[in-house]
Amino acid sequence: MIRLIKNGRVIDPANNEDSHRDIWIDEDGRISNGSHDSNQLSPEQIIDASDCWVIPGLVDLAARFREPGEEQKGSICSESAAALASGITTVCLPPDTIPVIDTPAVVELIQQRTKRCNSPHIYALGAMSVGLDSVQLSELGALKEAGCVGISNANHPISDSQFMRNIMDYAVSYNLKVFLTPVDQYLSKHGCAHEGQVATRMGLPGIPVAAETAIVARDLALIEATGVSAHFCRLSSARSVEMIANAQQRGLQISADVSAHQLFLTENDIVNFNSNAHVLPPLRTERDRDALRQAVADGIISAICSDHQPHEADAKLAPFAETEAGMSTLETLLPLCMKFIHEQGMDPATILRSVTQGPADILGIQSGNLATGKAADITILDPQTEWTLDSSNMLSHGKNTAFGGWPFKGIVKNTLINGEQKYSCL
Repeated sequence: MIRLIKNGRVIDPANNEDSHRDIWIDEDGRISNGSHDSNQLSPEQIIDASDCWVIPGLVDLAARFREPGEEQKGSICSESAAALASGITTVCLPPDTIPVIDTPAVVELIQQRTKRCNSPHIYALGAMSVGLDSVQLSELGALKEAGCVGISNANHPISDSQFMRNIMDYAVSYNLKVFLTPVDQYLSKHGCAHEGQVATRMGLPGIPVAAETAIVARDLALIEATGVSAHFCRLSSARSVEMIANAQQRGLQISADVSAHQLFLTENDIVNFNSNAHVLPPLRTERDRDALRQAVADGIISAICSDHQPHEADAKLAPFAETEAGMSTLETLLPLCMKFIHEQGMDPATILRSVTQGPADILGIQSGNLATGKAADITILDPQTEWTLDSSNMLSHGKNTAFGGWPFKGIVKNTLINGEQKYSCL
């Protein structure tokens, strides 16, 4: 089907475009110039984008769909519906499924289950170690051949520096990017909140900033020694931002991301033992939050992700320290980015780049771009509609959000993948 998106404000950070124009989509699902063999095409469907932004479909660097293994928390189908309704057209899955993504068979299983659903593009990270146990190296070549776009040990720290160096050496030989979650398992052990006055006052075991920065420093040294292409996942502290910025200035080919909720919430949001704000890395100070915001503005942090972790209700009903960490965040990724734009006066292109071109470049995929000839993965967004988040209405199976009752401005009207309309709010 040939489609025409009319009258929209096209914001395409990858091509430095911010203009009002129409977008044609040809029968192959690619963005066209509206002509073929010197003849003007006739659209079979016209989508009116008046007063709307037309942007590349969002690329989410980290979202757990919980399938296979924890379907009581979510499924590929349920979380895909939440992603599409939120303008997300590409999702990258961490390897900590059950079973772990440490063999091609698990990658194939996920691909097969994805075909059952109306889903975004789904990519997977392979496990660095078998079972994520930091003992035996996974078959990295086989994982790459199966379609993994990088390797990670998810939230399972690798404390053995020699083992981490071996992983990086092998990753270089297979031209694989390593995705690093910086956390020292000994400094963070048993912790559930930022080590500071709030945690002390509440009697909660703390996780110091050093639990993050110690591993950032180690991994930067190993990156420099091996020459591996590396990405740091979910930074949470001002000091980590400084270290990443200094390394980038020295020429290291590294990138970093931040969870959207870390740009708005702080340690103060866990008062009253709000278990929906129990996340890892923990919510830190206002100074840390402001440093993360500035790092996004300056391009030091090149991607904002959801870090989506849906849970069943029971997982959040225990005392704070005993609840499972994580938040359901697919449906707040774009709303929080829009709040950043509206309330913080951020340039729309800068923020939108961090959820389109930025993560696409990190993954090395052809997404986040509205140039002629590119796949028509497109989100149409009404930037002015005001609404309030009601967690009971979330499409994700997990309703565990700390943003219930928050006011937002901006709502997704349409989501297209390869030119096919996958979601419409009408």
